[in-house]
Amino acid sequence: MMDVLYFAWVRERIGLPKETVETKAATVIELVEELRAREERYALAFSDLSALRVAVDQDLTDFDAPINGAREVAFFPPMTGG
Repeated sequence: MMDVLYFAWVRERIGLPKETVETKAATVIELVEELRAREERYALAFSDLSALRVAVDQDLTDFDAPINGAREVAFFPPMTGG
């Protein structure tokens, strides 16, 4: 079990700030594929991965990063300067 967190417009599209998921995924992209297959709202939220960033256990990483043993995966749009 791991927590999956959604921020900004990702949260708005999916309709949840956070959920606990049971996954067989070994990498972030495999987790994304599992989520996309759930419902259309997930497919929409993850339709353009270039518009998303991901963190595993609060460390910014890539979509090919391993998630075995991770407690948390977070998805969010790129940060803008300000």
